[in-house]
Amino acid sequence: MKNIIGLTGVVSDIKRLPSSYVGNPRYSFMIDGYRVTTAVDSMHGYGITNYENKPVIVTAGTHYNKLTLKLIEVTV
Repeated sequence: MKNIIGLTGVVSDIKRLPSSYVGNPRYSFMIDGYRVTTAVDSMHGYGITNYENKPVIVTAGTHYNKLTLKLIEVTV
């Protein structure tokens, strides 16, 4: 993963992507004007819907030319 950036905002526009080869869910979502995707076979795919419409801090980086989620946590 390259070009690590930090984003702050509200998670919105969550869309389901095709599952990974082994059947794990994948999602994409909008935050701070960026479209971010969950990594293949990542645990974030199971919990990203819990962050919808909540203020969060996200760390993401480019992986195969896609902005990919690395870390997400709720802010107060």
